[in-house]
Amino acid sequence: MKKRGMRRTLVGQVVSNTMDKTVVVRVERLVQNPRYKKYVRRYSKFMAHDESNACNVGDRVQIIEHRPISKQKRWMVQETLSKPARV
Repeated sequence: MKKRGMRRTLVGQVVSNTMDKTVVVRVERLVQNPRYKKYVRRYSKFMAHDESNACNVGDRVQIIEHRPISKQKRWMVQETLSKPARV
C-alpha cells in the first residue's frame, strides 16, 4: 500500500451539521499584532466530510486534509475529540 504525503490536521468546533454527510468546522488560531504584540483570535471555517453523520453542533473534532470531494469540501473528519456536556 502506498504511503500518503504529509496531510495537515486541524482541530476545531462543529458549528453546523444541517447538510447530509457534511459539517462546518470553525478553527481558531492566534495571530500576533505586529505593532502592539497582542495576540488576537482569528477564525476560519472549513467544510468537512462526515461519512456517518455522527458529529453534532458543539463537538470538538480533528479534521484532516483530503482530496477534493465536492466544490467546497477538501477536509474529512478524522475523529471526534470531545462532546459538549448536555443538560
